[in-house]
Amino acid sequence: MEFTKFIAKDFSGVISVTQNRGNIYQKAFGYADLANKLLNEIDTKFATASAGKVFVAVAILHLIEQRRLSFNSYIGDILDFDLKEIDPRITIRQLLNHTSGIPDYFDESTMNNYGDLWTDYPNYKIRMSSDLLPLFINKSMLYPAGDRFQYNNTGFVVLGLIIEAITGLRFDEYLDKNVFSPCGMMNTGYYELDRLPAKCANAYIYDDAAKEFYTNIYSVDVKGTGAGGAFTTAADVEKFWDHLMDYKLLSKEMLKEMLTPQVDENCYGYGIWLDEKEDGLYSYHFEGCDPGVSFFTSYDQQEDLLITLVSNFGCNVWQLYRNVKNSLIVPNS
Repeated sequence: MEFTKFIAKDFSGVISVTQNRGNIYQKAFGYADLANKLLNEIDTKFATASAGKVFVAVAILHLIEQRRLSFNSYIGDILDFDLKEIDPRITIRQLLNHTSGIPDYFDESTMNNYGDLWTDYPNYKIRMSSDLLPLFINKSMLYPAGDRFQYNNTGFVVLGLIIEAITGLRFDEYLDKNVFSPCGMMNTGYYELDRLPAKCANAYIYDDAAKEFYTNIYSVDVKGTGAGGAFTTAADVEKFWDHLMDYKLLSKEMLKEMLTPQVDENCYGYGIWLDEKEDGLYSYHFEGCDPGVSFFTSYDQQEDLLITLVSNFGCNVWQLYRNVKNSLIVPNS
């Protein structure tokens, strides 16, 4: 199937659509390196921003299945640093479903530009999850733990720190051994922007004043944390979905819980967004957005339809996703 009519001429990234485990469309667009005119390819690795939260959630759920942790474990019983005004009785469950009220270093309800974080605190200092502590540790709780759902980046930074405290491994090392490698995701990892491996796309931001693009190397964490920042390929994302839905990462019971609404709004499970359909069932997605980065992937189990879109120029993958899916889903007669 051809989706050209939906794709903007300036789109840069990769589009991949599979149905019934077979690829029906896959194509790369634009440049991985704009200055040198190096094209994006199907196996180019792209930054994915907050999409990495789903990998952290799977790792935490796996630790719960191993009984090294529980949904009701308190962060104050696990972490060995002074939480100050942060409630030590925040639970793992509340971090996973964004109801913890923990102070958010990037509160998306009040902040628009992630790059603004680095005005006074250099982004090159962020090379592990604990490096983000100065950005939130001295702040007050947003609201009492468990009070309501509010998307929260700090919550997943803390989940990354909990993985490290429980396992003795850096969170990204643990993900590599227990999520990426079992899925065969050999082109996925948390890379430092000043030490990127081969086949990684630069991410670009447009300067309206200068009328030119520049890279986002001073606008995002130099290395991803529990809140996000993994690099991956469309093919690796598809491998992740396949292994997740085939119960190769989590048990059938735990996956069901992950994909069941865990908040009153019915929009979120554990580390994954839920999209209610007309028949009362759900499709699932995870996504990410940073300066110069946009990512969206969705799986509709009833249609066995998997759509993955990623852009290294911050293109509107959300509208593109809606157009692509609407063209594929035929309403019941």
